[in-house]
Amino acid sequence: MARPFILATALTLLLSFSLLSGPVDSTTFKIVNNCRRTIWPGILTGADRPILYPTGFTLTSGKSKTIAVPRSWSGRLWARTLCSVDSAGKFSCATADCGSGKVQCAGAGAIPPATLAEFTLNGDQGLDFYDVSLVDGYNLPMLVVPRGGTGGGCSPTGCLVDLNDACPKALKVAYGNSSEGVACKSACEAFGNPEYCCSEGFATPDTCQPSAYSLFFKHACPRSYSYAYDDKTSTFTCTGPDYIIIFCPAPYTSEKLLGARREAAELPLVNKTTMYGGRVSGGPPSGLTLVQMIACAVSIVAAISQIWPLL
Repeated sequence: MARPFILATALTLLLSFSLLSGPVDSTTFKIVNNCRRTIWPGILTGADRPILYPTGFTLTSGKSKTIAVPRSWSGRLWARTLCSVDSAGKFSCATADCGSGKVQCAGAGAIPPATLAEFTLNGDQGLDFYDVSLVDGYNLPMLVVPRGGTGGGCSPTGCLVDLNDACPKALKVAYGNSSEGVACKSACEAFGNPEYCCSEGFATPDTCQPSAYSLFFKHACPRSYSYAYDDKTSTFTCTGPDYIIIFCPAPYTSEKLLGARREAAELPLVNKTTMYGGRVSGGPPSGLTLVQMIACAVSIVAAISQIWPLL
């Protein structure tokens, strides 16, 4: 009689331990497609971290998918658009393709331009570090919302504005023979200049400064990374939350969903003066967008401030 009792007790203790330890060992990403079209999210795991599966999948409009994520995970998540399969069975996408030839990215990252969500879970002092980056360009609006965190700022971040129509001509990516913008390159990808790429002689925070092109992204999406050293206003922390990752979120996302805390409270999630991006009604004949005009104005002021002491 003693053996069954001992066995039952051991199983009970094991079950209790697993229930208690579950939340510590994993978190969840709920990935939501609010876009009007199907998207194909891709996931790339960082070096020496447990690989997160699936590495790519199909997500139709209005649907979501929840993935269990190891608490020691780090990596990137993005969405591919305008994907198809050719006569040879090769899968490819017009934006953010990972080049695997399949829906699964299988260890390949997004080909720029792509809006990226970046995570390092359970990092320094047990904090999660997360951001939405436009350093590699932009293809879709994205919002990251931590839920249920116990420490850190746990603020939402992302880019709620559709920038494709407003994208400067030199950065704009069109689809097929159409003039429709489907993505917006970074200045680094478009021009390859070290000053835009923060490389060679511009590889430090002191030498690599925001450009008029990075300001185009920053003014529309104040909490997103706009260039390599844009850390202070673009990296957020939280302890042990789950995450909702929304593609094509509503521009005026409800405060109830966001549950914003005090961290970066003075920094808006989105610049509402640039909410709709496209050509300004009644604007100048040059066709400049409001976003571009703001970026140009800021760059002019910055240039004047630099040469003023020399005058």
